[in-house]
Formats: sequence, C-alpha cells, structure tokens
Amino acid sequence: MLGNLSQWIADNLAAFGYPGLAALLLIENLFPPIPSELILPLVGFLIGRGEMSFLPAVLVATAGALLGAYILYALGLWGGRPLVLRYGRWLRVKEGDLDRAEGWFDKYGDWVVFFARMVPGARSIVSIPAGMLRMNLLRFTLLTVLGSAAWNALLIGAGWFLGANWRQVTNVVGSITNVVLVVLLVATAGAAIWWWRRGR
Repeated sequence: MLGNLSQWIADNLAAFGYPGLAALLLIENLFPPIPSELILPLVGFLIGRGEMSFLPAVLVATAGALLGAYILYALGLWGGRPLVLRYGRWLRVKEGDLDRAEGWFDKYGDWVVFFARMVPGARSIVSIPAGMLRMNLLRFTLLTVLGSAAWNALLIGAGWFLGANWRQVTNVVGSITNVVLVVLLVATAGAAIWWWRRGR
C-alpha cells in the first residue's frame, strides 16, 4: 500500500514539479491518509538528486499546507460543528477529535496552532476549531506558516540527508515529533520567563 502511494506521489512530483508539491500538501491537510511523512522525505531525496531545490520546496510545501489549513478554517468558521460532522467521514474527523482539539485551545491558547503543525493527525484537525472559535486570521496564518515551515524543513532535510534510505523517516517520525515538541516547549517556557523577568 505504502509502495503504491509512494509511487503515486513520485509520479505527481515528476509530472507537475513544485505546483504538484503544493497540491499534495493541500490534499494532505484535507485528507490525512496521504501523509506528509511520506511526501516530504521523498522531496528531500529528489533534492539530493538535483531534481528540486531545498528552499523553494520548503516554501511551496508551506504554501500548500497553508491553503489546506485555510479551507478547514473556513469550514469551521462558516459551517461550524454541524457542517464538519456532516462531512467528517471525508475529512476523517470525528466529534471526539473536535472536542479534544477545542480542549487544546482552552489549555494552551492560540499557540496550539503552531505546535499542532508538527504532530501527525493533529495538524489537520486544529484548523477547524480555530475557525469555529473565530481565531484572528492573521495570527492563525502566522502560526500556521511558522509551524508548517519548521515541520516541512525538518522532514525534507531528513530525506535529503538519508538519500536512498528516505523511507526510514516514516519509521522515526514519532520520535522526531516528540523531540521537536520538547525543544519548542522548553524554548517557549524560556522565552516566557525572560519576558516576565524583563517586565519586572
């Protein structure tokens, strides 16, 4: 199954290049069964072969992810919970997923949009309650771009580094995600403490 999906992704990248990459990341945000953990390391492998370039790939992938996030944000904003649940089977979203994501916002605030971009499964769902809660669009955009760019650069870079062994990235992506989250949480806590002390 993964082999066929990898080939399909490779065929799309070969046929459409960077626009194909943007489309794949847009689709990945809407339909999580097409994982970025498979798309982006392959892009890194292609960079190593000279078929793509790192910075344009990261920028294009981030643009595609942002567009997909906007669509889900709009569904939450204009349709609310009833519309999302009505078409949830297509988006692979259940009511429990929405409840959990709304809980994240209650606990962590808007910053959950940033951190969720680096958590498989969460990065798609989090855009919906952001729309339902009418999160400021500019702040939503900024946090989505920052989180998506960091995730995209990490996976593309890993695929570039591993070369022909790029498929190994999917096996360790859970560990990578945990490390990234720990580093980001420590950095955020440090920044908050610095800001508090500066204010005093």
